[in-house]
Amino acid sequence: MPAVKAANPRDVFAAEDWRAITRLSRWRGIWLVLHGWAVVALAAFGGAAAWDYHWLVGLLVTPLALAILGGRQLGLSILMHDGAHGLLHPDRTINNWLGQWPTGAATGSDLFAYRSYHLTHHKFTQQPEDPDLSLSAPFPTSRDSLRRKFIRDLTGQTFYKQRRAQFAVALRGAKAMLTRESSNGKADTHAGRALNMQSRTGVAAPVINIDGAKTTARTVGRFLTLQAILLTISLLVWGWTPFLLWLAALATSFQLFLRVRNIAEHACTPTGSGDPFTHARTTYAGLIARATVAPYWVNYHSEHHLFMGVPCYHLAKTHRLLGAGGHHPKMTLSPNYRDVLAQAVT
Repeated sequence: MPAVKAANPRDVFAAEDWRAITRLSRWRGIWLVLHGWAVVALAAFGGAAAWDYHWLVGLLVTPLALAILGGRQLGLSILMHDGAHGLLHPDRTINNWLGQWPTGAATGSDLFAYRSYHLTHHKFTQQPEDPDLSLSAPFPTSRDSLRRKFIRDLTGQTFYKQRRAQFAVALRGAKAMLTRESSNGKADTHAGRALNMQSRTGVAAPVINIDGAKTTARTVGRFLTLQAILLTISLLVWGWTPFLLWLAALATSFQLFLRVRNIAEHACTPTGSGDPFTHARTTYAGLIARATVAPYWVNYHSEHHLFMGVPCYHLAKTHRLLGAGGHHPKMTLSPNYRDVLAQAVT
């Protein structure tokens, strides 16, 4: 099918407004990455301190710590996504490093493979060629089905299945690198999706060629390297507890928040039309939502699809400008994430 129609910024914004919302800062992307890790440290060490104070206090504080950690893990994934669009830093080398190591490696994603397939998602949003279509196609679903998905997320089942699949491909890639095996020429259509957990909430069985498997091996290598660094810091500063909280959040709350975010972006929207204002949903987010399912302005997803050259820290301003220009009635807007989930069930 043909690519989806793009919005023309000249038809929407004054020239000075467009320059303002597309201007990349040399420090804001770096600051957001540092902010994400600072919140991770506070939540992990704060949770550990609660356990040291009293086991009952630890039990009470742990759900809050896991929620904050899962929200920042999602936040790091969102910042990796901005890096995939070249929006974390105006210097390409710095941008790619920020997107590959302190953000992408934290949750097991490869910036370059993600960039390749994610731009295809933008080109063919909600069309058969969209590699993310499987994330929104099942909705609306039954309330029981959605509940089962949430239970699988919160009990670590989703995490286990995803990591098992990713590590299996990585093992194949590592063996290929050791034996100097060359590409077998098989289809590699879903390689980017298989290599990156940032957009996945289901478990697919993609066909990946040897080069894709090698990339997965390097991705897993970065992921394990960063986990080893975090474990070392945890042991040096406090002991096992901060790292265990980080890992528990990665296996539970992060998976849940990731699913809710994916549902909110495209599920049950009038997408696939010729109108670019209908290709995604924007969801208004309060403090709790911004701390969990909507970090770093990811809730302004309609604005992102309309103008993907706008960095995340200018999306709220973009939304206000669209409202001032009378464009909100054309957009899919939800008042909160509870409303989104109500639309996602039959």
